[in-house]
Amino acid sequence: MAQSTYLLTNQSSNRFWLYSLAGGLYTIGAGYLISKLGGTGAILSILAPVVLTMLIMVLLDPRFGLFLYLQLSFVVGFVRFVQIDVPVGLLIDGLLALTLVSLFINGQRMAWHRLRSPAFILIVIWFLYTIIELFNPEAPYQPAWFYHVRPFSLHWFMAACIALVAPITRKDISIMVNSWLAWSFLAALWAFKQQYIGLAPAEVVWLNSGFNAKTHLLFGQLRCFSFYSDAAQFGAEMAGVTVVAVIRVFEEKKLLYKLGFLFLALVYFWGYAVSGTRSALFVMLAGFPFYLLLKRDFLKLLIGMILAVPLVLLLLYTSVGSSNYQVQRMRSALTPMNDPSFLLRLQNQEKLALYLKDLPFGAGIGTSADAGSRFTPQHWAAQIPPDSWYVEVWIETGRVGLTLYILMLLGLIGIGVYRVWQLKDPWVIKIMYAFLAEFVGIAVMGYSNPVLSQFPTTSVVFISTLLIATCYRWDVNPATAALSTEQKRLSHGPL
Repeated sequence: MAQSTYLLTNQSSNRFWLYSLAGGLYTIGAGYLISKLGGTGAILSILAPVVLTMLIMVLLDPRFGLFLYLQLSFVVGFVRFVQIDVPVGLLIDGLLALTLVSLFINGQRMAWHRLRSPAFILIVIWFLYTIIELFNPEAPYQPAWFYHVRPFSLHWFMAACIALVAPITRKDISIMVNSWLAWSFLAALWAFKQQYIGLAPAEVVWLNSGFNAKTHLLFGQLRCFSFYSDAAQFGAEMAGVTVVAVIRVFEEKKLLYKLGFLFLALVYFWGYAVSGTRSALFVMLAGFPFYLLLKRDFLKLLIGMILAVPLVLLLLYTSVGSSNYQVQRMRSALTPMNDPSFLLRLQNQEKLALYLKDLPFGAGIGTSADAGSRFTPQHWAAQIPPDSWYVEVWIETGRVGLTLYILMLLGLIGIGVYRVWQLKDPWVIKIMYAFLAEFVGIAVMGYSNPVLSQFPTTSVVFISTLLIATCYRWDVNPATAALSTEQKRLSHGPL
């Protein structure tokens, strides 16, 4: 007894000295940072233990790394409010790499057999092709490959490994979906603040830098961008979550839930409207009909078409609502051949076709868009704006790469449809319907904007496509579940 008491006292004493040493080192380190960096040092000293705790949690459970990756993708846009240069992209790279390490550390709990999924094979084929592109002899500056391969394939490959192998639960999916909707709701409110109250000083600085004012101030009207990278990305996300919210209105059984998601749908839709992003309309025009096709509810699809046709005709052949800027932007989306910017895009694509005629593998990853302007501004690929995600893929990987990429997207959609149609559990069905319909809508919009290469859309798509492809993991037949519950009740006797 005395020996046990001694051991406990000794352990407590050791812990006391350990905590005291850690606290002392932390105090010295914080003091040094504050003395050298001032306010920035104070912020770093506060964040350091938080970051360390998160890193430990990622190593303990890769699911936390996946969840943190999704949250960070929404925080990227806040960098414009910080006076110091924060390499958020590299932080996300590091987080995904650390999460992959966590998979191996916790290897015995991981379901490695799911890497044989057809969806993962499609992503691996595309990933390997982008690696081969590193050796493209046409690339004027090969190190630029590292900047564009991340949104092209690397992050998708890494997120796919984690989403497939980690023991993700239904609760984890609920947290991810709810956090996605919550971030989107906050983004809509921030856009309303921009529209009806005004911009923050940091947002004004961003707007006046580069070409941002030219693309976000049209005819004296602000295209709201919230805390996302730009208005196009914000509009795409708002249109996507509008589709998700509307689907939940149809799928929820309880009236209170229906009303809650209807409210969210209206908020998100107006967020899309104040973004002034015309092409985001096609996220909804493609996503919601695809949802009805998934349900194989052709009566509702027919009713939807009957209701939609008069609205489309109203926008096409009347001037009703033209005094409202948002309505006029929607109207112009349906008449692209009357839009000078769309005609300019077609002219640019004709120029690109001449350059790419003899380049089946493209000019090399990292030669166009932002990376091209940064590293090889004199190259032809950097001088012609792609104005489209698929055009960017075409420029950098050629017609071979574009064909592979589109086949991958179509393959993922086909696999998703097959898997979803086999589901029995209502909860899983409504979640996967929303994921798949939103993915289809975003894929359609990719023709006009590079939304499939920007946060947070990439993170949502990269995770959701693999959740859809393996949705059978969470499927429970309601009849079987009810029978199992009844059997358990009988086995325990009467209550």
